[in-house]
Amino acid sequence: MFKRLITARQTSILSAAFVIASMVAASRILGLIRNRLLTARFTTEQLDPYWAAFRIPDFLFEILVAGAVSVAFIPVFTSYLSNNKKNEAFKIASSVINSASLTVVIFSAIYLLFASSILRQIVPGFSEEELKTAVSISRLLILFQVLPLVVGNFFTAILQSYRQFLVPALAPVIYNIGTIIGIIILSPLFGIYGPVYGVLFGACLFFAIHVPLIWHVGYRHMFILNLRHRGVKEIGRLMIPRTISVSATQLDFTVDTYLASLLGGGSITILTLARQLQIIPVMLFGLPIAQAALPTFTDYIARGSIDRFKSTLITSLHQILFFVFPASALLVVLKVPIVRLALGGEQFDWPDTVLTARSLAAFGVSLFAQAIIVLLIRAFFALKDSKTPVVISVISVLLNSILSIVFIQVLKMPIWGLGISASIATLLHALALLILLDRKVGYFDRAHLIIPFIKISVTTLIMAVPLYVLMKLFDQLVFDTTRTIELVLLTITVSSIGLATYLFFAWFFNIEEVVMFYKFAQKLTRFKDILVEPSQEVGSQKMT
Repeated sequence: MFKRLITARQTSILSAAFVIASMVAASRILGLIRNRLLTARFTTEQLDPYWAAFRIPDFLFEILVAGAVSVAFIPVFTSYLSNNKKNEAFKIASSVINSASLTVVIFSAIYLLFASSILRQIVPGFSEEELKTAVSISRLLILFQVLPLVVGNFFTAILQSYRQFLVPALAPVIYNIGTIIGIIILSPLFGIYGPVYGVLFGACLFFAIHVPLIWHVGYRHMFILNLRHRGVKEIGRLMIPRTISVSATQLDFTVDTYLASLLGGGSITILTLARQLQIIPVMLFGLPIAQAALPTFTDYIARGSIDRFKSTLITSLHQILFFVFPASALLVVLKVPIVRLALGGEQFDWPDTVLTARSLAAFGVSLFAQAIIVLLIRAFFALKDSKTPVVISVISVLLNSILSIVFIQVLKMPIWGLGISASIATLLHALALLILLDRKVGYFDRAHLIIPFIKISVTTLIMAVPLYVLMKLFDQLVFDTTRTIELVLLTITVSSIGLATYLFFAWFFNIEEVVMFYKFAQKLTRFKDILVEPSQEVGSQKMT
């Protein structure tokens, strides 16, 4: 039975998205536990070098993975599989993985020589001791974390092309478990290096968990480097613009890190923790649906079924909005209780809580835009258009960087000013992508696209009113929120009433996604069936 669950193919977007979302939820819960443990053991000032050390390793990882795997590798690899060219697909995968691995090795060697000089420019507000710690940690990460994560993510892409979503979605869970082990067991012995060793252990586990299923689907790695292969060149063509886009985004994060380091001790940690909290709804709802939809988008385009492509895209878009809008309302209204519950460790004081909560709310207003950008980018790449999203992304990043500098250095705003600038740029980014995609595919059905969006927006606004009123009322008259258990009860009670209000008015306004939600909730009682027995052909119809 266990083997059947692990090796089962999820052939509908619903089942695939469920598997991904379930594992993302588990990973994010573990991520919250990880951050709670970090804030319990270390002050925000002590954590600043830890988070800053990830900047360059993350930069390298994102360029190789986000640039190649998510939107360039899968469409090309899937097209070869669809045309019964399995051996050629494996040759392409081997060449791309070997090329990426070689890039990691070369870049890592260069970075080891200049790590101190590079990080000094990124975090000018650090003391010499903080800089020394950040450099030491970043060298460990670049040596032992990046390569297993890069190769592991290519394995994820191969398995997703085979409609195998469970193990790839489980890998980040294992990664976080490794980090948590490091915090609990190694921190008492090695201080801030304890979590670092946990991260390295988690990265090795991330890679290792893919190997058995990769073997099961028939993939055999070849130590070849054929960069002239048509498929490899096609991935390169798609990857280059996306890499530019990802590089711009990573530079934007670097600008934010630079500005945060100038705002005093703990600012980098506050910014990082707020970002990681606000991205949870996107990872739970936006990313799973987008990942599950990409092979379907690619298949429809390959068959010339543009109408089915448009219909599936709109359906996926509305499903994302249906889940992300209420999540955004919860984060904005309940920002302080959420931060206190998620991060209120012994070393995380009230000023840290307030700044993190305000940063969370600033990011939270653009959650829906962040989520649909993930989907729209994949739609463009399924159409093999890599130029449009990269141009829009670069413009968005430039706008965000300019606004960040103005808000922090000119207007002297606190750290949450970076959240406001990010939200403004993200909202415009999503709007531009949607308009250009609309033109590219011959225009969407306006009523089909806009009316559900309006209904979901209005329903969310209605939900926010009792959410805010009850939170204020219960906080003052019912619950003593200085106690953790009563803070938990307040958050659960208010959230439950708010979500019940949302579902009621979604039903009242006849939002189709509420029917889908109800039927899907029924299927949760048959968890095994969702994993093993597909309910429909991928993308064959709108899921209700």
